[in-house]
Amino acid sequence: MNITGAELLSWISSLLWPFMRISAMFVAAPIFSARSVPVRIRVLLAFFISWLLLPVIPTPPAVDLISGEALVISISQVIIGVAMGFILQMVFSAFVIAGQSVATAMGLGFASIVDPQNGVQVPVISQAFLIMVTLVFLALNGHLVFIEVLAKSFHNMPIGATFPSQDALWQLVNWGSDMFTGGMLVALPAVAALLLVNLAFGITSRAAPQLNIFAVGFPIMIMVGIAFLILTLPTITGHLSHLLTQAVDLIQTHILAM
Repeated sequence: MNITGAELLSWISSLLWPFMRISAMFVAAPIFSARSVPVRIRVLLAFFISWLLLPVIPTPPAVDLISGEALVISISQVIIGVAMGFILQMVFSAFVIAGQSVATAMGLGFASIVDPQNGVQVPVISQAFLIMVTLVFLALNGHLVFIEVLAKSFHNMPIGATFPSQDALWQLVNWGSDMFTGGMLVALPAVAALLLVNLAFGITSRAAPQLNIFAVGFPIMIMVGIAFLILTLPTITGHLSHLLTQAVDLIQTHILAM
């Protein structure tokens, strides 16, 4: 069996370009990019998915791997993958923002722990939201949906020296406002209830100045906040589904638009 150098380079390039796009998405996407996931596992998972997608994606162009065109194609695949993973990351960040808003209103903004996914300190409420959202995301097979979107991306934007348009990049920036909007919608019931409790304590302090509001109000604020968090837990699935739908639409209609 004789294998020429051209055939060997063709086989390597057909696997290399999808691997670069998929691995770039795993670097930016939540769950896959968590520090608790070893780098070797991420590399093996990206290689395995690339190998599985080879029969269903368009054939990559025959390009010399040691050339300027190959470098441009590599950069384009990395940018596309990072953009897709970053959009999914912002969906999860919306719930982190919601937890920070609720924690500040409850008076638990100082109670921070290290987020094992990003390696930064976040309030306890944000970490609780992040754990719940991760479990719901996996229960809804969201990871499979994004792998399917990733597979379709090779048809919408085939491998080549193509980059997302300027309009697509602006849409990616504007998606940040939707992240904050989604986070505030999640936190709005608890924050509104805590605001009413604060107003009630303000009126009470004016009517009875001898009452120590700080000693009484702090435990009540925590109890009310936790109670409203429990009451609003069923709405997390709806908010997550809505944000994921918007994220998929943004990827398919703007990021992957030719």
